[in-house]
Amino acid sequence: MLRAGDEAVLRNVEPGVFDDPIDDASARAFLADPRHHVAVAIDDGIVVGFVSSVHYIHPDKKAPELWINEVAVAPSRRRGGIGRALLDATLENARTLGCTEAWVLTDRPNKAAMTLYNHGGGAEYTGDVVMFEFRL
Repeated sequence: MLRAGDEAVLRNVEPGVFDDPIDDASARAFLADPRHHVAVAIDDGIVVGFVSSVHYIHPDKKAPELWINEVAVAPSRRRGGIGRALLDATLENARTLGCTEAWVLTDRPNKAAMTLYNHGGGAEYTGDVVMFEFRL
């Protein structure tokens, strides 16, 4: 789990892990916020995978919850257990924060994500969920 001051770790990332190049100011701001979390897998000084998440509180909830924003592993490192180890580390971190629930969204055709979340102990939501995007 990266913390404030660990921004330099994100300067050496294997291609295909993040969607875009790391912006130092954004990385610094993300890690400085105590509700933002990122677990990374590092091999020989290179980030080869990550999970980013946010824990939040709400006026009608007694305990915080964790929203898992993104999970990614370098294409050359997939199917080796990295995603599962990162998910496990993220969920353990959530427990230490007092979170009682975590959730993540994915597209049903994303077989790798569906397998990861099922094998990671997640229960597939059976409701009819629709996501809306707002371009701001």
